[in-house]
Amino acid sequence: MRSKRLLVGRPLASERLEEEKLSKTTALAVLSSDAISSVAYATEQILFVLAVLPGVVASTYVFPISVVIVALLVLVGLSYRQTIFAYPGGGGSFTVARDNLGIGSGLVAAAALLTDYVLTVSVSIASGVAAIVSAYPGLTEYRVSLCIAAILLLMLVNLRGVRESGAAFSLPTYIFIAMMLALIGVGLYRLSMGHAAAPVSGATHVDPVSLRHTAMGAPVAFGFLYLMMRGFAEGCSAMTGTEAISNGITAFRAPAPRNAAKTLGWMVTILAVFFLGVSWLAQEYAVMPTVRETVLSQLGRHIFGMGKVYYVFQYATFAILVLAANTAFADFPRLSSILASEKFLPRQLAARGDRLAFSNGIVSLALVAILLVWIFQAQTTALIPLYAIGVFVCFTLSQAGMVRHWFTVREPGWRWKAALNGLGAIATGIVSIVQVATKFTSGAWIVVVLIPLIILLLRAIHEHYRKFAEEVKFVGHSPIVPLHHTVVVPINAVTKATAGALVYATMISADVRATYIDLDSAATAKLRADWEAWDIGVELVIVPSPYRSVLRPLVDYVENLRRDAPGELVTVVVPEIVPRHWWEHFLHNKTALYIRTAFLFKPNVVVTAVPFHLGNAVRLRDRFDYDEQLDESLDEDVRMTREMLLMEAESAAPVEKVNPG
Repeated sequence: MRSKRLLVGRPLASERLEEEKLSKTTALAVLSSDAISSVAYATEQILFVLAVLPGVVASTYVFPISVVIVALLVLVGLSYRQTIFAYPGGGGSFTVARDNLGIGSGLVAAAALLTDYVLTVSVSIASGVAAIVSAYPGLTEYRVSLCIAAILLLMLVNLRGVRESGAAFSLPTYIFIAMMLALIGVGLYRLSMGHAAAPVSGATHVDPVSLRHTAMGAPVAFGFLYLMMRGFAEGCSAMTGTEAISNGITAFRAPAPRNAAKTLGWMVTILAVFFLGVSWLAQEYAVMPTVRETVLSQLGRHIFGMGKVYYVFQYATFAILVLAANTAFADFPRLSSILASEKFLPRQLAARGDRLAFSNGIVSLALVAILLVWIFQAQTTALIPLYAIGVFVCFTLSQAGMVRHWFTVREPGWRWKAALNGLGAIATGIVSIVQVATKFTSGAWIVVVLIPLIILLLRAIHEHYRKFAEEVKFVGHSPIVPLHHTVVVPINAVTKATAGALVYATMISADVRATYIDLDSAATAKLRADWEAWDIGVELVIVPSPYRSVLRPLVDYVENLRRDAPGELVTVVVPEIVPRHWWEHFLHNKTALYIRTAFLFKPNVVVTAVPFHLGNAVRLRDRFDYDEQLDESLDEDVRMTREMLLMEAESAAPVEKVNPG
């Protein structure tokens, strides 16, 4: 408990939830780091695809492709700004699609978002570690370990609460923004002063116009078009995280919608400037990605040199890429909470933790992301093809849902709003098709298969909760009919712990049976003699166990009791030794735990553990307070048995007081 308080912090009262909400500047760091950080790999991914073109031709096309992507980014940003005001309660694509297109579309959006958030963590962390490895190549063999450590650190910081994570992540985000402005500003200035381009290995100048128009046959033309589409699809990874703000409106301080809309505007502007700036510099400096060094690192080295500024830039890039995963840590638990509250995910995900964060969702996201990083060995180029497909599916469903919303509400200006969302839905829908078609064989098929599987899982969970609610529902006013109640007390010797359990058993039933599993004939004979000498009036049942099992014979004995008397209620009261120190637990078997597990799925069987605390036992007479009415109602034999047990046991475990009345 102390270690938890040290790592996570003291619990926060529910009344402090409003205090934990974010200002616009902090929210920009928490909810926009994913989108802003994508400039570290979006241009690079376009160049990776175009690298098959000869010489500097590849870099010639990177800026035009980036311009098209930024135009799409602005369109999507304007559409989500309308979503923020139309759905101020948050939920983003899932809420919009569910309310306007039906639960099926909503689940498609939810599955796509959940997939995207996991990939956001994996890709961002892997890209951040790649930035550090570019500066320190000796760390290459430790990249998976570094990724896992970064994910665990993010998980820990987020478990401390939204406000604390925002405060911790604001400074690195704004340092990266400053360094990017410096990179673009200095780079453009040096270009204007005639700064030479970076050397490109094997570069040969080829006129891109002549490449398109001279003797290009149909197969070559198709191949060229495919490359452009594939480069566009990869570059669209720059748009991931755009929906995060509309999903997390409730995390903003009041007035939440207006603050969220302003933050969204800042995010789109910063991302557009940075993406276009990096792509322009990559084109003008003829930079191409390599396995050992990222495009951003090459630009920084060429523009800043290998001095301190370059290393500050690399550290800032590493920090923003790692913190980009924090967008997913902010939104994945919130979306999971919404789905859990509607019974599509386990209800534990809907609960807030000690620090008012959705702790279970945070831990779940971290574990799945670690598994993904390990499977793909933290290779960004292996993870990127899976990325952004789910995002554009969400974009399409959200904007299509908004078109339906405007046609339903018909508020002033609804026609041009519907037209804007409709245009966005068509554009992002086309991009979704392009992404699946161009990246299918390189890994996108995994997402195409995974999303339907997640939808089936969500529906299965929902069906379970529906059936559960139906089975536990009680309709009517008929009285509860008492059942015959037999109490079985498994024992292994005549001890104070046994006496304490038997005293408790006699409090809840007049039919108490001490049960001993016969594992050894000599030990059984000794126990029988001790029991007869004790002579407390409780029946001793010897259950044979020819295969030396304790659990199976006990389960069979209880099952036979229930079979012989339908409707029989059986309580298994287990004496449990509780040592003084934690390490002493390893010196005692866990029979009580095993018995509870064995009867977990048996109907009409209740398992109760009566703890005997070593070193802290108290007098049973001092612990139990029987009222006179109960004494008079008990059978004389039962009263005498209980009194005898009280006299025999000098001390026993503290147990919960029972008041049968």
